[in-house]
Parts: sequence; C-alpha cells; structure tokens
Amino acid sequence: MGSAVYLHYTQEELDRNFDQRSWATNSAEVIARYPRRSEATRKALRHRPDVRYGPGADEVLDIFLADKSPAPVQIFVHGGAWTRGVKSDYSFVAGTFVPAGIHTVVLNFSKLPQVRLPEMVAQVRRAFEWVYRNAAGFGGDPARLHACGHSSGAHLTAMALVEDWSARGLPRDFIKGATLLSGPYDLEPVVLSARSTYVFLSAEEVAAFSPVRHVARIGCPLIAAHAENDTDEFRRQSSALVAALEHAGKPPKTLRLVGANHFEAMEQYGDPASPLGAAVLEQVGAR
Repeated sequence: MGSAVYLHYTQEELDRNFDQRSWATNSAEVIARYPRRSEATRKALRHRPDVRYGPGADEVLDIFLADKSPAPVQIFVHGGAWTRGVKSDYSFVAGTFVPAGIHTVVLNFSKLPQVRLPEMVAQVRRAFEWVYRNAAGFGGDPARLHACGHSSGAHLTAMALVEDWSARGLPRDFIKGATLLSGPYDLEPVVLSARSTYVFLSAEEVAAFSPVRHVARIGCPLIAAHAENDTDEFRRQSSALVAALEHAGKPPKTLRLVGANHFEAMEQYGDPASPLGAAVLEQVGAR
C-alpha cells in the first residue's frame, strides 16, 4: 500500500489527486469546447484584444465591453495547472457577464516552467492593478471591481486578494467581491506531489504563496465553489479554505456544483443560468 506522504495519501494517491485530467474521463472533450466557445464569443461581443498591462511579452489582456458605462468590471484568471492555457481559450466567460452589463477582462500571463510561480503571482497582481487604474478609460467603474478564477487561476486570484494593495497606493478593498472555483490554496501537498517536477518552491515560498494561510488579509465577500467530482484533495482544499475563512470571521458563500467534474465546472462561468454563473452575477449585483 505504501506509506503516507501527506495526510492519509500515499505518493501514488497524492500524485493522482493532482492529475485532474486523468481523474475526469471526458476532460479532453470538455477542454476542447473552451476555444470553440471562445471564438464564437469573440465574434459576437465587442472587445479590445491584447491590451498590455505589464512589461513581459505575455502580460496582455482582453477587454469585453458592456453596452453601458460606467459599469462593473469582472476579471477572470484561467487555470491549467500553472502550465497551460491562454486567454483566448477562455473568452467564453464574457458571454455570461457582458450581456448582464459587466465589462469582462480576461488575463494572459506567463506559465511554468518559463517563469517561477512567484513571477506568475506578480504578473496577475500587476494586471489587477492595471485594471483598477485604467477601468474608467474603458467605461468601467473602479469602485465595482470583481474577480474570479478556476483551478490554478483560483490560486492566483486568491493571491491577488491577500496582497497588501495599500503598499502600492491602492485601496485595500478595491476588489469588491471574488469567486474561487476548485483551486489549490495550500501548496504543501503540491510540492510533495508529481507537480514538484515543475513547481519549485522553498519552504518559505510555500508558506508565502499558500493563500489559505493568509485569509485574514482578504477584504471582500467571497464565493468558494468546487465541483462535486473534483479530486478528493481539491475538494479538501476547498473545505480547508472555507474553514480558514470562517475561523477568521469571514464566512464565504459556498457552492458545490452537483454532477460536475473539474472541467465541466469551469464551463459554468460561461452559463448565466448555471448555479455558478447565477451566483457570480448576484455577487456583482446584476441579479
């Protein structure tokens, strides 16, 4: 059976829990839908592609424009185990928000192993700062800025939430609400799993970049969601995040997406009638 390397997991079990694609038998089929839906969304919605927010080649974003201004802004951070995905695969989330009168910003950023995780976090934080400082320029209301992410994108979103924005001259609470879907919020088991082949972190960095350990810094209402058919560890991580937030006196709204796996849950961001899509719209005030 092997000995436990983290909680009750053997090495084999832990590795499998961080391999969502093998856990969900239809993962390839579902993921293939993302770019097709996104291409259709870009054809249907007015948008500004490839707007630069930072100095790096990958530091660009797409802005999908609502018809009214000033309007709330939703930032979306995609997943992909920190190694995969580009913004053009995830345009379809704008199909939920833009018709509801919400400008939508879809981020691009560098991936592992081309950069280390601390640099990915820094890029996403630069993007959030750029959106706040430039929202009025595209018709957004900087006082109504929200964020959401999926999987490793939920981790990166959470790392933006725990940033001390006042050190950058921004309001601590400029993010007014956020949704985290099926993310890894404690990196200790990540660096003990097979992902250690590309997630290189010191013990100090594991602590610094595990947002579950810093939830006291989060200053906005939060939706903590997970898929019913996520891996055991991803469901445990979501539960641990909720418990930490409750302990800090910041209880989130929780969502368990019944019948969905990790990748099907992501699609709910693009469906305003889904439990996740409806909850995010309600959080922004569009319902």
